[in-house]
Amino acid sequence: MKTTRKELEVDFIGGHEPLTAQEEKSLSEYFKKKKNQKAIISKTTKIEAQTVN
Repeated sequence: MKTTRKELEVDFIGGHEPLTAQEEKSLSEYFKKKKNQKAIISKTTKIEAQTVN
């Protein structure tokens, strides 16, 4: 089965207006939260690996 690729017009995804201050803050908080979750998972995995050895 052959896969097809579509080139997206990135300039038009998500609207034409710039982000509002509240939207920027929301996105910033979301990415901080995701980064912290990833760090916690990484630390937990490292600790589990050390206790197994």
